[in-house]
Amino acid sequence: MTVARTRRLLPAAALAAAVSLLLAGCTSGHPAASGTPSGTPGQSTDSVPGVPAAGATPLEPLPAEPAAALAPYYAQKLGWQACDSGFECATFKVPLDYAHPGDGREVELSAVRKPAGGTGHRIGSLLLNPGGPGGSAVDYVERVAARYDAGVRSSYDLVGFDPRGVGRSAPVTCLTGPRMDAYTATDLTPDDQREIDALVAADQEFAAGCRAEAGELLGHVSTVEAARDMDVLRALVGDRKLNYVGKSYGTFLGATYAGLFPGKVGKVVLDGAMDPSLDAATGNLTQAGGFETAWKAFAKDCAGRDDCPLGRSEQQAGTELTALFARLDAKPLPTDQNRPLTESLALTGVAQAMYAETLWSYLREALTTARAGDGSGLLKLSDSYYGRDRDGGYENLMYANMAVNCLDLPAPFADPAAVAAAVPAFEKAAPHFGRDMAWMALGCAYWPDKATGAPHTIRAAGSDPIVVVGTTRDPATPYAWAKSLAGQLEAGRLLTYEGDGHTAYQRQNACVDGAINGYLLGGEAPANGKVCKD
Repeated sequence: MTVARTRRLLPAAALAAAVSLLLAGCTSGHPAASGTPSGTPGQSTDSVPGVPAAGATPLEPLPAEPAAALAPYYAQKLGWQACDSGFECATFKVPLDYAHPGDGREVELSAVRKPAGGTGHRIGSLLLNPGGPGGSAVDYVERVAARYDAGVRSSYDLVGFDPRGVGRSAPVTCLTGPRMDAYTATDLTPDDQREIDALVAADQEFAAGCRAEAGELLGHVSTVEAARDMDVLRALVGDRKLNYVGKSYGTFLGATYAGLFPGKVGKVVLDGAMDPSLDAATGNLTQAGGFETAWKAFAKDCAGRDDCPLGRSEQQAGTELTALFARLDAKPLPTDQNRPLTESLALTGVAQAMYAETLWSYLREALTTARAGDGSGLLKLSDSYYGRDRDGGYENLMYANMAVNCLDLPAPFADPAAVAAAVPAFEKAAPHFGRDMAWMALGCAYWPDKATGAPHTIRAAGSDPIVVVGTTRDPATPYAWAKSLAGQLEAGRLLTYEGDGHTAYQRQNACVDGAINGYLLGGEAPANGKVCKD
């Protein structure tokens, strides 16, 4: 996972929407845990693939039965009502603070379901989460339900709920649209003290805005709390065990649930897995390497195409990209909006296209127009990453992303000096993205609420098999993270997809989809170490 303002784990729903929007345009994108005091990145998982970080303590399970004070929450009745063309919606309440469940402070959460269709045997509910943190599972279920395997749709109610602080569940907000525009355009590769001061001021303004708008909720949007909320929903839909598919950050939420409630794990799939054992600096460093790996795959593909604007070799493409960023740092490009393309927005636009091969053609076109003096294409990619619409409004996703991550794990860097000391390691791991991603990680240093989480391993002893899916050239959740998580889980089963892009399930690979659909429909979990290819 990533701490705020590092490259977030783009939710699958947001990615699908971005692909649709951007490809249509052709024809007319902060984990982890406690940072070291100096801010120096720890050992990379790339150096020890699949091995949890040293010093991470195990996540301890909660009692099998909830405390008496939680009984009213587990006894609620979901009043499902028809909504949004074929779906049913409901709300339920959870305590703001699980340490004080009887004090009257509550959060109302929104849920949606697509009831199982057909006359087949109904297994139960299948909860879905698209990632983020901050992705709306309500919106996601409404977008993807029809694309699920027919057997899965006839056997499960497909259910999504927006975690606290997200989407339709008491959403966290922080900045106005114009102020968010300024925030996203802030220079993330500062060259002098003036630019460092501007970055610090932007991060401080963001944090202060979140505190002012969200109030006490800001201290209660952690993943552990969301996992406990998910157990309440499991009980309310009438399932003895949780059946779940989580993508990207959704794997961290699902793994956390398994660690807290191992005896309540049913069919669980964690796709695009995160490694909860990493400290924040190491997590950010390895994620930077993931984006570099994805860039190399893009550059190699681009170099073999007639419309590639970056030359005829992977090395030349990298040189040309670096030169473009340098020109933008000196002088932003005009766009078709009243907003110039800065270097930071261009970096974000390129990173956004690393999430899916379907965006590569759009990136080639955007880079071509940028080299010709028009930054509109890269700005559209950046806007889709940040969830900005053409009218200047922003989705809640980025606000929730920062809020959750800054609670889940202490900031990787305490101050600008710590970032500057770490930049060489980031640039070595990721020559094109490292400096940007190091400075992006500074935001949580100014967060108003102290982190409540720390690096940990998740064993989930006694659980049913848990399928962990890793993609070998995934930019946002490096493959080593999946290997590590599968190794931590007592009943982990690693399913490898040798390919590009972020996450693997439902991306039209028959091997991956067949293995997971068979498992969900009552079959055996895939053999540990199973490999699927393009």
